[in-house]
Amino acid sequence: MSDMNTAMIDQYRNSFLSEVEANVEEGEWVKMCMQCGVCAGSCPLGDAWEHTPQKIFMMIRAGKRDEVLQSDSMWMCTSCYNCIVRCPRELPITHIMHGLAHYAKRLGIAPKGQPTAKFAQLFWDNLMKKGRVNELKLGVDLYFKVGEGMKTALKNKDIGLAMWKAKRLNPMEFFGGQYGMWDAGLLATDISEKALALAAENAERLGVSDRLTLAMRVPQTDARKSGVEA
Repeated sequence: MSDMNTAMIDQYRNSFLSEVEANVEEGEWVKMCMQCGVCAGSCPLGDAWEHTPQKIFMMIRAGKRDEVLQSDSMWMCTSCYNCIVRCPRELPITHIMHGLAHYAKRLGIAPKGQPTAKFAQLFWDNLMKKGRVNELKLGVDLYFKVGEGMKTALKNKDIGLAMWKAKRLNPMEFFGGQYGMWDAGLLATDISEKALALAAENAERLGVSDRLTLAMRVPQTDARKSGVEA
């Protein structure tokens, strides 16, 4: 048990609800659940949940700390937002599910080997290295370094080939950078002039032109044509 987890148990010994309200994103909304079950009925993965959202809220109020935080349930959320759209009290259920999952991970008590948690960590580590995701290295890490194996990787070979043909996956990425040794001119094909112009137009209409930033580097000539400074 981590030191942080022990400290939280001591601090909130008599109220798991208070702990959730203080430490989980949108946790203050939990007490507003009226147990109608619309969230469970709206979730595309409802049948796969160990505990449905409204049950989790009931368990929080009942003080079932370990049962909630060590559950696999929150990690099942796909962020489809059906539950939020249909909740009669407009609870931010998706945010609470992600908040509970994140809190459990911070405490060191999230389910071991949980596939969503595993992928999320790999994705984050990959992103933090270069500021954008290296698809090839992410795939290698997912299927080989964490034990998924060659069999699973081969099942996805058609996806990999399609990404390569669409220039979204470059074998040279493995040796360095998002684009590796590809011609730098290919950067211009990722964001069309029309898309850049539309982004600039919308930013100006909303009055946020000064905050407009591009997610990737764009050749200077394309930037000038679209009216966006590189």
